[in-house]
Parts: sequence; C-alpha cells; structure tokens
Amino acid sequence: MQLQYDIAVVGGGLAGAVAALAAAAEGWRVAFIAPPPPRQDGRTTALLSQSIDLLEHLRVWDQVQPVSAPLRTMRILDGTSRLFRAPPVSFHASEIDLDAFGYNIPNEPLFEALHRATSASQAIERFHSPLAAAAQGDADITLDLEDGTQLTARAALAADGRNSALREAIGIQVKTWSYPQSALVMNFSHRLNHGDISTEFHTEQGPFTQVPLPGKRSSLVWAVKPDQVDRYLAMERADLNQEVEQRMRSILGAVEVEDGIQAWPLSSLIASSFGAGRTMLVGETGHAFPPIGAQGLNLGLRDIMQAIDALKAAGGPDGAPRAVSDYNRKRRIDVTSRTAGVDLLNRALLSSFLPMQALRAGGLAALSAIPPLRNLAMREGMTPGWRKGGASTLSAQRG
Repeated sequence: MQLQYDIAVVGGGLAGAVAALAAAAEGWRVAFIAPPPPRQDGRTTALLSQSIDLLEHLRVWDQVQPVSAPLRTMRILDGTSRLFRAPPVSFHASEIDLDAFGYNIPNEPLFEALHRATSASQAIERFHSPLAAAAQGDADITLDLEDGTQLTARAALAADGRNSALREAIGIQVKTWSYPQSALVMNFSHRLNHGDISTEFHTEQGPFTQVPLPGKRSSLVWAVKPDQVDRYLAMERADLNQEVEQRMRSILGAVEVEDGIQAWPLSSLIASSFGAGRTMLVGETGHAFPPIGAQGLNLGLRDIMQAIDALKAAGGPDGAPRAVSDYNRKRRIDVTSRTAGVDLLNRALLSSFLPMQALRAGGLAALSAIPPLRNLAMREGMTPGWRKGGASTLSAQRG
C-alpha cells in the first residue's frame, strides 16, 4: 500500500529535522526520511537571533539554551604579516539594540533535541531507510526507499546535504569548487573569561575563529593547508595547546585542547536553481561554503522559513508548484550574495595580490571607522532585507 503525506522531508541532519518540525507546526502530515548520520558531530553552530526565534517557535530552544553561549561581540583581528593590514573591528550587539547576536550551540545536543521533538510529534512519521529514487508528477512526488517502502507527498523539502539523492533525482545541477584549505575543528578550555566575545583572526591560510561556549570554554575553527592537517592531528597535546594559544595571542590565557579534534576539507557549492516541480532545496543541498561570518546553517534555516511561508502563501502543499517558483525567486538573491561574499573574503585572505589585500584591509578599516556603515552591515548580516521587512513571518512567531 502506498503511503501518502502532505510534505516529505529528505535528510536527517540539523536542517532536515528543523524542516520536518516547521512543516508539522503548520498541521501538515510529514514523512521524515532520515537515515542515521554516519558519525557523531563534535562541531558547534553559531545561530543568529532569527534562527533562535525559529527554535523557540518549534519549542526546542529551552532544551539547548543551558549548553549554549551568547555571542554579544564579534571581533575581527588581522593576523597576517602583510603590507596592507586591517585595524581591529568589533561588532557589538548592543549597537543594534540586541542583547546578543545569537548563541553558539554544540551540534550534538542540538541534534538530539531536534530529533526528540520529531519523535514526539504526532504529525511526523520517520523512515530510517535512505532514499533510492524519486519521480515528480503533476499532483505529487513519489519517493522509493531502499527498503522497498514507497510513499507520495504533495511537496518535498530536500535537506539531504551536498550529495543529495533527491536533488539529483529531480535533475537540479550544482556548481562546486574547492579551496586549498582544510578546517580543523576542536573545543578547548582557557584560563581567562571570553566575555561572550567571538574572535575571528584573519590569517594567510584563512580564518582562525574562536567562538564562546559556556564557562571558560570555546570552540575553534582553524583553516590550514591540507598538507598540514596530519601534522596538527599528530601533535603532542602540550605542543598543540601552545600553538593554539600563540595563534590567539594569549587573549584567553593558557588553553587546553579537548579530545575529539576533527578535520574537514573546505569547498563551496551552489545549485542552479533552488527548486523544481514540487521540491525545494534547503540547507547544504542548495548551497555550502567555508565557515566564515556565521552564515552556514543560518542561511539554511532561512531557506526553511521561506519554503514554509511560500507553501502557506500558495494555499498549502497542493499549491507546491507555485510555491517552488516563488521560493526559487526569493532565495536566489540571499543565497548568491552570501555565497559570493564568503568566497570573495576567503580568496582575499589567501591572495598575495596587493590590490586584493588593500581592498580587504580598506573595507575592514571603513567598518571600524564609520559607525553607520558598521550598523548597516550588522543589521543586514542578521536579517537580510530588514529594511524591506525581509524577515520571514515564521521566524517572528513565538510559542
């Protein structure tokens, strides 16, 4: 017997779980196709205030707030030794009347809280088998799972990541490119208080970014050359502690790196369109880029908010084709501008071309020296299109 649903969400990661909960919150019956993740994720995610509003709306924020740390100041320091060096730039949440830009949340407890919520929802049915095939028709989309299960849905959200099976099945192409960088990801304790300040050092190899965790702990994303990864992973812990402290200029005092260091190659991806037929791409299914400026998952959650809003405006999942068209048009500006901005900044860090270095340093100097410009950058970074009321109606809902 064929199973029928209003919405199918494919992908069991953070974006997929949020998408399933957001669809269920509208009263739609959801098929959540979510195979277990391949490994535990020791990373953290900095979610901005609009994303925190969404977690509150979905009733999961209270579960993860105790293990999260507020981000009240975001600071950029030039850690290069180049001719053109930028002055320090600090962005304070209080400048735009916020208590905090957002919170840094460990991925594992966030993942667990989201999946507890999906399991508790009467509107969500989870399938653990991976997607094998999908075909879109005039009235619905049919999804075949590897265990032989077949189901249909009026609309689908593809949240199954960079190597998305659903995206491939519906024929959306992607452009991908890689960088001569890998990211070392780790957590560490430190002697001095971080003061709710996140510090991003710009180095010749890319960003070296410390983000607060509760207490005297922080997470670190450290861009290095790929051929250096094994050396750092094999380092004696005392030597690695000293290396991290030196690169942080001892602003947090002595550090102690915790177990569970991970390494990830850095690359980018952008889809040729963000939807087709009755399916919309959300999260890294449609876009991915290096971890600069706290944009990654926040961009994916904006995808989800706008996808749900588009379906509501179209009268529900039956109006999916109209919703997909509207969604693709509205997401393109946000996604392409963020992807281009992160790509340009990352390449500027890696470039030895003097005009490029001067342009980067000059831009940061302007942000440091001109408060209205800094204010504008903060507001646009927090809520794209804020001057035009661009925040999703979903994110504005509470309780």
